[in-house]
Amino acid sequence: MKVITIIQPWATLIAIGKKGFETRSWATKHRGPLAIHAGKKIDKDACRHKRFREVLAKHGYDEKTLPTGVIVATCRLADCHRVIMDFGFSAKLEGGYRVTDNEYLFGDYSQGRYAWRLRDVSSLSEPIPAKGQLSLWEHPLEMAGEMQ
Repeated sequence: MKVITIIQPWATLIAIGKKGFETRSWATKHRGPLAIHAGKKIDKDACRHKRFREVLAKHGYDEKTLPTGVIVATCRLADCHRVIMDFGFSAKLEGGYRVTDNEYLFGDYSQGRYAWRLRDVSSLSEPIPAKGQLSLWEHPLEMAGEMQ
C-alpha cells in the first residue's frame, strides 16, 4: 500500500477526521488507497495554537501524547487539486473547491501548492510501527477488510 509520512499534529488531525486535505508542494497521479504515517517530528508550536490544541484535546491528544513513527490511519486519495488563490483566511482550489475555517488553518494553501483530497479515513485501533520516508512509499500492510 502507498504511504505518506506527515509530521504531527497533522497526521493525527487526518486520522481523527478533522483534516480532509493534505497540502503539498507537489502533485501526485496516485489515486486510491493511502496510509497515513506519523513521522517522528512534532511541530510543538502548532500544537500550542489555540484551535489545534482544542481539536486535539477533544480527542484526547496533546503535544506529549501524539503517536510518532507509526502508521495511524488509512484513507482513499480521491483527487489532487492545485491551489488557485490564497485569500489569507480561505483558499480556492481547482475543481471549484473552497477551503475555510479549520481546514484552511490546518494546511498550507499558498497559491501554486496542491491539496490532496482524502476520503474514507479510518483510524487504526493499533498503529503500525514503521520508518517514514520522503514522497510516497510502499508498505506491505495486511489489513483484513480495510483498504485492500
